[in-house]
Amino acid sequence: MASVWISVFALLGMAVGSFLNVLIDRLPARKSIVFPPSHCPSCLKRLSARDLIPIFSYLWLRGRCRYCRAPLPRRLLWVEIGSGALFAGLYGYYGISSELAVALFYISLFITLLVIDLEHHLILNIVVYPAMAVALLISAFLPHLEIVPDIASAAAGGGIGLGLFLLIAIASRGGMGWGDVKLAALIGIITGSPLVFVAIFLAVLSGGLVALVLLMLKVRSRKQGIPFGPFLSLATMVTLLWGNSILNWYLGFF
Repeated sequence: MASVWISVFALLGMAVGSFLNVLIDRLPARKSIVFPPSHCPSCLKRLSARDLIPIFSYLWLRGRCRYCRAPLPRRLLWVEIGSGALFAGLYGYYGISSELAVALFYISLFITLLVIDLEHHLILNIVVYPAMAVALLISAFLPHLEIVPDIASAAAGGGIGLGLFLLIAIASRGGMGWGDVKLAALIGIITGSPLVFVAIFLAVLSGGLVALVLLMLKVRSRKQGIPFGPFLSLATMVTLLWGNSILNWYLGFF
């Protein structure tokens, strides 16, 4: 029975990933996510249901539009695969529970933020501000859930994330974007205090390591920026799952 539910959530994740691709495509361009219906970005031909089957349609069409044969972004496939795998994994971790519902919402949110920042170097207010409101409501009404901080902790975490990154943005004189400041506030609300410090530490550590490797391989120069939002997003996903264990492990040294 468990394998059946894992398959169900994998399929659900693939379907959600298909919707996230719509958000990723349209929100940065300030387009409606409802109209026009799904269409090829090259020939503008409206896509039929058989063109929109997650993963299968992309593979069957070999990553090209059925009508004009223009190549489709590989990101469409990877977001659907990643969402399916994460949904299945989260079901395996939480089972059918309120924690699972919250985790699925946050994972979907951070997939969207991560990919948009990778592709466009943007942290969109239209995503971040409503997410802050929803996260605060979740903390206000569901503080008994393991994955959710109470409202006081959420507010403190948001203030800590906002304050730390505001200081960094001012000191860096443009080295860090204001979008990262708002994203840090959102992450603080979602993780609460003190787990916001775990999320920030993991983001800084992973971002620093990746930047160092890219510099050593001469893939990037010091003058070329690396979007920090994806590292914040990934670090928050890890913190939501294992933040308390990481914090307890660290405090065990003292």
